[in-house]
Amino acid sequence: MGVDYYNILKVNRNASDDDLKKAYRRLAMIWHPDKNANKLEAEAKFKQISEAYDVLSDPEKRQIYDLYGEEGLKSGQAPPPKRSARGYGSNQQRPDPNFRFNPRTPDDIFAEIFGESSNGVYGSNANNGGGSGVKRDGFFRSTTTNGGTSYGGGENSGGGSGGLRKAPPVENGLMCSLEELYKGATRKMKISRNVLDGHGKPRVVEEILTIDIKRGWKKGTKITFPEKGNEEPGVIPSDLIFVVDERPHPMYTRDGNDLIVKHEITLVESLTGKTIELMTLDDRDITIPITEIVKPGHEVVVPNEGMPISKDPRKKGNLRIQIDVRYPKKLTEAQKYELRRVLGGSFKKMSFVLFKEEK
Repeated sequence: MGVDYYNILKVNRNASDDDLKKAYRRLAMIWHPDKNANKLEAEAKFKQISEAYDVLSDPEKRQIYDLYGEEGLKSGQAPPPKRSARGYGSNQQRPDPNFRFNPRTPDDIFAEIFGESSNGVYGSNANNGGGSGVKRDGFFRSTTTNGGTSYGGGENSGGGSGGLRKAPPVENGLMCSLEELYKGATRKMKISRNVLDGHGKPRVVEEILTIDIKRGWKKGTKITFPEKGNEEPGVIPSDLIFVVDERPHPMYTRDGNDLIVKHEITLVESLTGKTIELMTLDDRDITIPITEIVKPGHEVVVPNEGMPISKDPRKKGNLRIQIDVRYPKKLTEAQKYELRRVLGGSFKKMSFVLFKEEK
């Protein structure tokens, strides 16, 4: 038989057209490459699902496949059908001997199925609990309050083809450094899970999942690996979700797309000027000259030196330098005299604020 298209769509051999559509919608929603971290795996699965639906939804292709299997379908050189072939007796019409396998593209199939809805939302739970959203590439996407993106569309996640229940998603934290979220990174995550063998018995397997951390991702961003949870009889495996968290940085603090750094200067520097030198999160040295008189709480804004903006990583937020002034703990009489002499009348107005001695 070769490839088992029925098993790929998780339907039985008597599945109706409606059963096939339901199964395709659910699996296409899970494995569409646009919503998976592992693009190569998702594209392969999506192509396999599309081919299975293309064959089983076409009466002629399905008849040949049931009689001769995948090899006979694709080669066009069908051997005589086995007497045990299900559903085809001696009175069954024979397939066209001139038939040639001509598969449709996954994009055409996807557009055909998901284009049937007027608004792109399938099932009452498509928005997964509320919030605004837009239709894109056949999916209903709603931006969550924590910066992540959830995907709807297809069949309700609690149902599916044949009434199978899907296990609830499993979430794990993904702690990332600020440097990783600034520059982007790749993580390899080793997982262990139960899978069912050909006899329905569970066995433990280990897998390595690859997560491509995108520049500018925020705390709360979710990366979903569809159906990577434990397998159980009669239950669709849960999705495995990693939720981004930010590890505190010794120098920088993140505020949305901005980066904040606190810097202390002396009283003399606050009056005469200072050049601040900083190392960025991608290891560049930058200098920021301070030429004006600085008061405590002053903030210097450096455009385009903050975090990359995830929707357009070519753009960045701002770097905000919050300056604190370090006052002397004590002044000698000679120092006070010199300050009075240098500053003159302007000193009298500032002396109470700037030179109040600490007791």
